[in-house]
Amino acid sequence: MNQSAKRHSPLQVALIGGAIATTATLSVFGQAWTRSVHAALQDSPKALVDQVWQLVNREYVDGKFNQQDWQATRQSLLNKDYTSNEQAYVAIREALQKLGDPYTRFMDPKQFETLTSQTSGEVSGIGIRMEVNEKTNRLTVIEAIENSPALRAGIQAGDEILAVDGKSTLKMKVDDASNLIRGKAGSTVTLKLGRTGKNTFDLKLTRATIEVPTVRYTLKQEGGRRVGYIRLREFSAHAADQMRRAIRNLDNQKVDSYVLDLRGNPGGLLQASIEIARMWYDNGGIVKTVDRVGSSEETKANRTALTNRPLAVLVDGNSASASEILTGALKDNKRAVVIGGQTFGKALVQSVHQLADGSGLAVTIAHYYTPKGTDINHKGITPDIKLDLTAAQERQLASNPDLIGTQSDPQYARAIAVLANSKFAQPVTIPNSQPLSSRAEDLKF
Repeated sequence: MNQSAKRHSPLQVALIGGAIATTATLSVFGQAWTRSVHAALQDSPKALVDQVWQLVNREYVDGKFNQQDWQATRQSLLNKDYTSNEQAYVAIREALQKLGDPYTRFMDPKQFETLTSQTSGEVSGIGIRMEVNEKTNRLTVIEAIENSPALRAGIQAGDEILAVDGKSTLKMKVDDASNLIRGKAGSTVTLKLGRTGKNTFDLKLTRATIEVPTVRYTLKQEGGRRVGYIRLREFSAHAADQMRRAIRNLDNQKVDSYVLDLRGNPGGLLQASIEIARMWYDNGGIVKTVDRVGSSEETKANRTALTNRPLAVLVDGNSASASEILTGALKDNKRAVVIGGQTFGKALVQSVHQLADGSGLAVTIAHYYTPKGTDINHKGITPDIKLDLTAAQERQLASNPDLIGTQSDPQYARAIAVLANSKFAQPVTIPNSQPLSSRAEDLKF
C-alpha cells in the first residue's frame, strides 16, 4: 500500500474484516443525482440519507437487493422529514436491515472514527496496552508499545494508572481510560502511576502517532529445529510491512521452518492479505472475487516470495475474512499445512465510504473464493489437521497468555510435530502458474 493510502487518501478501498473495517475513504454522490436534487438536499439530513441510498444502489453485490424494491425504499426515505442527523441515522439503519446483510452497515461518526483508526494500524496517544487487574481492580499497564512515548518515558508492565490528568481511574473502564489518554499528537497528558516498591509519581507525556504492532514474532528452539513463530492479530495498513520485517529477521537467523498463528484474527484490509500471501510463495492464485454482474477477477502471486521454508498455519473459529483468504491461498497452493479449528466462514468483500457528516458506510461489493474456487461463506475452511481445543485448554491459554505459542499450547505443539516430519521438513516449490491478471491491480487501494 502506498503512503497516501495509509494516510487516508480519498480513494475507495476494500475490506474483508469480520470485526474490523478499513481505512477511511471519501466518496462522491452517485451519478444519478441531478443538480436540482443536490441543491435541494445539500447539507441536510436528507442529503445523508440519499447519499447512503446512492452508494448501495451503485455498489451492492446483490443487484436484486434481497428481493426488496430499492427504488421504493428511496422514495420512502425522501418522503420523510428529518430534524436531525440522528433521525436520519435511524432511517438509514432500518433501510439497510432490509438487505439482510450484517456487513452492509452504517456507522455514526464515533463508530467510523474508531474503525478507521483500528485498520489504519495507528493511534494517537502514548502507546500502552491496559487492563483492569482482576486481583487489585486497578487499571494496570500490560505493555508499553515499541517506539512509543510511554516506553521512552520508562512506563513498565505492571504499573498502575491511578489518575489521568487528575481524574481518578478507580472503577474506570478500560475504554473510558483510553478515551482520556488518547488525543491529538503533540498534546500532553499527565498520568499518576503506582509502582511496586516506589511511591506514587506523576509522569507528563507528549502524545504521538504510533504504529500499533499487529505482528509479533520470535525464534524458538524446538529440539534440533529453529522455528520462526509469527502471530498476526489483524490485517491493518501496517500488517504487511511488519510481516515483511518479521520474515526477513527470522530468515537472517537461519530458521528451519515457520508457524504462522492466525487464531483469533478477525480480518481487515484486503490488500494486506494479498501482500502477505505473496511473501510466502512465488506462483499460484491468491483469491478470486465476483461482483454483482458476475464479473470475476483473480489475484495471483507475483514472484516476490521472501522464504520457501516449511510453514504451518494455526487457525480457529475466530479466524475470519482476510485470515481465511490467506489461509485458503496457502492451503490450496499446498504451501502450508493448516492446523486447528474450522474457521469463521466470511467470504464477502466490503467497500467503506466516509459520508458528508463524518459518519461511514460499509457496502458489500463482492463475493470471494479460494484459488481452487471453494466458497467458504458460512462454512469456513477445514484445516488439514483438525484439532479443537477443549474448554479447559482454552481457559488455560486465556488465563496464561504466555503459554500461547509454546509446547503447552496443543495446536502449536502439533504444528511443531508436523514440521519435524520429513514430509514437511524440506523447502517447498510451487508449480508455475499463469501471469498476474492484467486487472488484478484493480483490487489495490
